[in-house]
Amino acid sequence: MNTGKPRKGEKSMNTTVTVLGLGQMGSALARAFLAAGHTTTVWNRSAAKAGALVAEGAVRAESVREAVTASEVVVVCVTTYDDAHAVLGPVADALAGRTLVNLTSGSPEQARERAAWAAAHGADYLDGAIMTTPPGIGSSAFMLLCSGSPTAFAAHRDTLAALAAPVDLGADPALASLYDTALLGLMWASLSGWLHGAALTGSEEVPATRFTEVATRWMNAVGGFMTTYAPQIDAGRYPGDDATLDIHLATMDHLVHASEARGLDTGLPKLLRDVTARAVAAGHGRDGYAALIELVRAGGRA
Repeated sequence: MNTGKPRKGEKSMNTTVTVLGLGQMGSALARAFLAAGHTTTVWNRSAAKAGALVAEGAVRAESVREAVTASEVVVVCVTTYDDAHAVLGPVADALAGRTLVNLTSGSPEQARERAAWAAAHGADYLDGAIMTTPPGIGSSAFMLLCSGSPTAFAAHRDTLAALAAPVDLGADPALASLYDTALLGLMWASLSGWLHGAALTGSEEVPATRFTEVATRWMNAVGGFMTTYAPQIDAGRYPGDDATLDIHLATMDHLVHASEARGLDTGLPKLLRDVTARAVAAGHGRDGYAALIELVRAGGRA
């Protein structure tokens, strides 16, 4: 995969890039563009934040208009979509003919609104979600989710690869935000389950590091379950040929009991048990685990 960085003996393909917003993430983005050999202009409301980047080779813009007109690709990474609009709104006329890459966190609905606004001002638009923290920027091990203009993605894929591995989710600008939110939910659920497991095994003097060695191996199997269940969800059929919800429910009772017996908080295991019990009561007892999606889709009613 092309990381956007020149190989030994090769020249970097220089793209002019502007980064608006120099918090921890914005500064990491600018450094990654510089490391990949791109001419990088930076702007921040508090100008002092640009100092270190200028010392590393970035060009400081004295105004948002100067920053926008300096580059073919304009990356905005601020706190909210409202903040992004406050920055770009007064210079909307300068966006024509450029690609606006919005790496600000927001909702799918906001992404669609920003895409329409950018198109009305003659700019190509990509919405993006960076699936790492600032220290991970610049590594192809992490994903940069992108959605929006196919033309813009094709033209600037290699440039964006300086930040992380670009993943094209399609022309709907809302998809990067939607995937981002869904994947964060997966992360929080996984980490919460891991923390409960660490507390449960830790009650018997098992170090968290030891438990985690086994847990990370188990996650490979969990990934396999997801791969197996995904086609079932798409088809709307949930054969319980590996384990039925009845069996899962009985095993969840063991998790609740073991947690109670060791004085642990039982909120998470009871949540898992109660959701599964509702699905069983609704007639899904002989179905596989993926049948729980029917409760999710029905808002908990099945």
